[in-house]
Amino acid sequence: MAEELALDLEELRQLHSSAKRPRILSLISSEIRSLEKLQASKEDGNAAAPPPTASQIPIPISTSVKAPINPALNYVSVSSFSWDQDMDKVKIYVFLEGVEQEKIQTDFKPLSFDVKFHDVKGKNYRCAVPKLNKEIVPEKCKVVVKPTRVIISLFKASKGDWPDLYSKEDKLKPNLDKEQDPMAGIMDLMKNMYEEGDDEMKRTIAKAWTDARSVKAEDALKSYR
Repeated sequence: MAEELALDLEELRQLHSSAKRPRILSLISSEIRSLEKLQASKEDGNAAAPPPTASQIPIPISTSVKAPINPALNYVSVSSFSWDQDMDKVKIYVFLEGVEQEKIQTDFKPLSFDVKFHDVKGKNYRCAVPKLNKEIVPEKCKVVVKPTRVIISLFKASKGDWPDLYSKEDKLKPNLDKEQDPMAGIMDLMKNMYEEGDDEMKRTIAKAWTDARSVKAEDALKSYR
């Protein structure tokens, strides 16, 4: 047993002299120390059990676990995007960098879509149209990520040209949110009607707008009398 220990020590010392990597040197040195202690205990007649060698000590292994998507409740609305179409589909181009395909959440319905982009440079974005001009086929729709933009492909339920992305009814509908000034919704409605209307409609809305401003000015003057 003593001879075996001596031979092991001699070979380990030779390995130590030729080793270069710091981790390997540390492991060999630890093993040499353990065998030297064991040899000393044998020579002293000490039958105590040897301490665990470096090869017996478990080495912690670093593991990398991919964190699941944890979307925040707040989203930045993507209100500016471009789109084009052919007879079969509509393509929407969202210009965002840093989007990861596995961090996209989609909700396609026959007359709407809602696409959420999570953890894009620390923020969450959302691109949605609550009411499309015409119906789409949800199961065919898809999202493709490019280096500088995201392409949302909407497949039309029936071939043809769309006059607009949004439903005209939805476009003219005022936003009467409880937290929003009701007048703001009416003004939005008048603005959309002016943009969509003919010359007669535009003249009528312009006159109503002028009259409304005149009434406000008159009321303001009354308060000073």
